[in-house]
Amino acid sequence: MSLIVQKYGGTSVGSTERIKNVAKRVAKWKAAGHDVVVVVSAMSGETNRLIALAKDIQAHPDPRELDVIAATGEQVTIGLLAMALKEIGVKARSYTGAQVRILTDRAHTKARILEIDENNIRRDLKSGHVVVVAGFQGVDEGGNITTLGRGGSDTSGVALAAALKAQECQIYTDVDGVYTTDPRIVPEAQRLKTITFEEMLEMASLGSKVLQIRSVEFAGKYKVRLRVLSSLTPPDLPIEEEAKSGTLITFEEDANMEQALVSGIAFNRDEAKITILGVPDRPGIAYQILDPIADANIEVDVIVQNIGKDGMTDFSFTVHRNDLKKTMDILKLVCAHIGAREYIGDDKCCKVGVVGVGMRSHVGVASKMFRALAEEGINIQMISTSEIKITVVIDEKYMELAVRVLHKVFDLEMQ
Repeated sequence: MSLIVQKYGGTSVGSTERIKNVAKRVAKWKAAGHDVVVVVSAMSGETNRLIALAKDIQAHPDPRELDVIAATGEQVTIGLLAMALKEIGVKARSYTGAQVRILTDRAHTKARILEIDENNIRRDLKSGHVVVVAGFQGVDEGGNITTLGRGGSDTSGVALAAALKAQECQIYTDVDGVYTTDPRIVPEAQRLKTITFEEMLEMASLGSKVLQIRSVEFAGKYKVRLRVLSSLTPPDLPIEEEAKSGTLITFEEDANMEQALVSGIAFNRDEAKITILGVPDRPGIAYQILDPIADANIEVDVIVQNIGKDGMTDFSFTVHRNDLKKTMDILKLVCAHIGAREYIGDDKCCKVGVVGVGMRSHVGVASKMFRALAEEGINIQMISTSEIKITVVIDEKYMELAVRVLHKVFDLEMQ
């Protein structure tokens, strides 16, 4: 008998009918002899509704109280799913994050998991229960409710799978796996049967919405085997057939993967680029620019500093589009302090990248990528690379064209 952790997102539990289907699917795995822990999100749209209520009261909601409010969405779902399981004869018990004791730090609305006390869960599993846990939430040392940030239920699922040493963490969503790119942009996109953890991490960092990046990082740290599956398939689909329909995220590169030069094309349209012109070219200048931005909890991604000339240089970087105004406000003081000439913000750009473990053992990927973009008249504004990823920042209006062109030039429709 193996232990499986299943996580269901908001769309998967978006109505009572869908919750009943989740219960049937869970019951199927339980009947097959598995111990099952289920992690659920709030019903689709519920977290947004709760946050909107808070903002009607307070324009900038108090983080502690906002967590108290936002965490109730998952509490509703766990109760409904536990009831649905009991209704079809499956023993079940629901737990909030605090009842499990998912201990986090004190960073309200963006807490990090420190440890999990799995004793209560193990006791219930031993007595034959399916355990249903609220995702997205935990509790700090003072007993205060905390939340893990948007998409945090994926992280909850992976963290519980790690703590319980589960055989597999299954992420159920409204798509049936990880694709070579978004099928809404490229209808010929292919579902990948397997993808390495490294590739999935790079895809998530580029904006792939299938898995939340923190959950992928967590899985990598604790070697949690992940599988992405669709919750929209018939709940009575045989387990063997259901597993084949998804994508396994593995830690081993097999012989077939080495042959795949590029596994996927990822993109993110929520980008903004900032360029600081006339920056004094001296040691420590990058730190003086980026440290105040880091202190404001703004994540910086692609960074480019030009070669200095006559003691001056230019410095560019990207942030999430939602952070542009806040970043520009910070730079007003920073640029005055360091003596920069001016700073410019651009919220009409995007990131597009190619990802593949095969890039480690093959040359020419960058030139092939750049030539394909050049032939379509797409100008590259910034470039960032890692061992298995090449990312470019381009004008947002060319994003879909770039994705289609790169998908074709790397023959991903043949995967």
